[in-house]
Amino acid sequence: MSIDIGGRLRHLRIAHKLSQRELAKRTGVPNSTISLIESNASNPSVGALKRILDGIPIGLAEFFAFEPDRPRKAFYAAEELVEIGKGAISFRQVGENLFGRSLQILKECYQPGADTGKIPLVHEGEEGGIVLSGRLEVTVDDERRILGPGDAYYFESRRPHRFRCVGPVPCEVISACTPPTF
Repeated sequence: MSIDIGGRLRHLRIAHKLSQRELAKRTGVPNSTISLIESNASNPSVGALKRILDGIPIGLAEFFAFEPDRPRKAFYAAEELVEIGKGAISFRQVGENLFGRSLQILKECYQPGADTGKIPLVHEGEEGGIVLSGRLEVTVDDERRILGPGDAYYFESRRPHRFRCVGPVPCEVISACTPPTF
């Protein structure tokens, strides 16, 4: 029997309304490590897992005994999307509980000048999106494009990537990634 440690950790972190960065600050474990664990790209040692769980807080026994309900809901009103972003970038997720799910769908909104950071994102999986409004600069490896309404991107997430809103108006994007990474 295989246990989805990453999905279980992601579910508990979100249920406790913690970002990966906040959990990293609480525990002293780099948020990149937490991201790798949540995407099941890395298996933590028992000690590392305990340190992370102490930041939630939840014990090891409770963590492994925990069995969240599988999501059964199929439809979500706009106000039911769960905000998992912070600051100048809004990430509104379809569904609160992604435990056991292999796809994450987001409605993203970047304020003018907002970006995901100078250090490119790198994680396992694939992601894609379609720009609804505004202009989004997408950098993948050394290639950079400015996308407008109707333009799209799709790439393997292990390629270093970055997103930035360019122009004077917010940029809205509908995106999906697999496995869920936030």
